Amino acid sequence: MNRHSLVSISELSKDEILHLLDVAGYFEQNPNHKILDGKVVATLFFEPSTRTRLSFETAVNRLGGRVIGFSDASTSSTSKGETLKDTIKMVSNYVDLIIMRHFLEGAARYATEVTEVPVINAGDGANQHPSQTMLDLYSIYKTQGRLDNLTITLVGDLKYGRTVHSLLMAMRYFNPTFNFVACDELAMPAEYKDFCKKNGIKYNESHEFSPEIINSSDILYMTRVQRERFTDIMEYERVKDLYTLRNSMLADARPNLRVLHPLPRVNEIDRDVDDNPMAYYFEQARNGLYARQALICRALDIDILNDKR
Repeated sequence: MNRHSLVSISELSKDEILHLLDVAGYFEQNPNHKILDGKVVATLFFEPSTRTRLSFETAVNRLGGRVIGFSDASTSSTSKGETLKDTIKMVSNYVDLIIMRHFLEGAARYATEVTEVPVINAGDGANQHPSQTMLDLYSIYKTQGRLDNLTITLVGDLKYGRTVHSLLMAMRYFNPTFNFVACDELAMPAEYKDFCKKNGIKYNESHEFSPEIINSSDILYMTRVQRERFTDIMEYERVKDLYTLRNSMLADARPNLRVLHPLPRVNEIDRDVDDNPMAYYFEQARNGLYARQALICRALDIDILNDKR
């Protein structure tokens, strides 16, 4: 495994996270470079994506590199029966970095075990999404001015939502209080609640998306109920519209509250929230470019902050 690969946010120390946020801030002010001139990056998306794929590819282009890969696995040799191992080893012959999204949990970890080329996990099933977490942390830091001692409310699909799993793990360094708002079918898995207990992370669980919870929050992190994760469509129909944020529900919220969402949204945030100054999800998506530029530099062992001094 290449030591610069990133499969899980848990692999990053507090200092590494803070350094990556500094690098993201630098790229927000200075997005265009030629530091990847001569480098080729593969984006292998075995699962559909818009924001993650496009922001990674934009990041490579703005850093002066080139991108190859696919956004639809049916156009690759996997449709002919090629194994993941063979695909990774073949692509490794051509590139300096692999960015991969896969529908199977553990696929990114497996990829790192069969190649010496660094791999960035762009989402593996319901498991981890570390690049989303870095842009989430950057968004939280930009809007709150800090990461420490915040109350973060996670709403909706906490069972399959890999973004909330990764965010929870990253926040272990910053003394958060979490509110988990979900129905029983989509509750935060026991392994992540155990993680909270082991790391001294305070959390509360609720079935109700109540005014008290909203008004005590600094960050309101909404999630989509992911139809593609359900094997029972009737279960999906029962739970898909249980939690919807409406503009009126923010009337008494803290002035610093910001609404985040990894996108795409369906029905969990009404369109009337979009014009509220607390809505930050589109800016959050833009922050993904800078966070992913920082992660690409880390993967290729480029320290832009020291190199520019």
